[in-house]
Amino acid sequence: MRDALDGMTRFDDFQNSLGIAPNMLTRRLNTLVEAGLLERRRYCEHPPRDEYVPTARGRDLRPVLVLLLAWGNKHFAPEGPSVILVNRKTGAAIDPILADAYTGRPLDEPDYAFAAGPAAGSRTRSDIGPPLERPWRGNRERRPPANRDPQTRSK
Repeated sequence: MRDALDGMTRFDDFQNSLGIAPNMLTRRLNTLVEAGLLERRRYCEHPPRDEYVPTARGRDLRPVLVLLLAWGNKHFAPEGPSVILVNRKTGAAIDPILADAYTGRPLDEPDYAFAAGPAAGSRTRSDIGPPLERPWRGNRERRPPANRDPQTRSK
């Protein structure tokens, strides 16, 4: 998925990047297509050739992969990270954070907690607690925070 999110689309490119057998790669790509993360598109009829492009669901996975990379670099790379995230334009290394899209505040603050959502069943409600007091904003259009710069944003 990482390679696909970085712009790779062709089977041979995936195989060269991953260094795995074609049958294994075919299974993995089929699984990602079946899960709705990649879309298979035919780009050549003779011989038949497909490319694999991330769907909206697949593109939504990018922040999860970025945060897993940062977490792994922090906790499992005592000798230093083997992969880092950089700004494509400047080449500067970045340190990703998870933030509320509505307020821009980092979600590592102690005033955030899990709560039962609108589709929670009785078991979830009893395990996590009562539903939100305020209406859930999940489907509302989000406004950008006033200041996204983590150096100057007030906490």
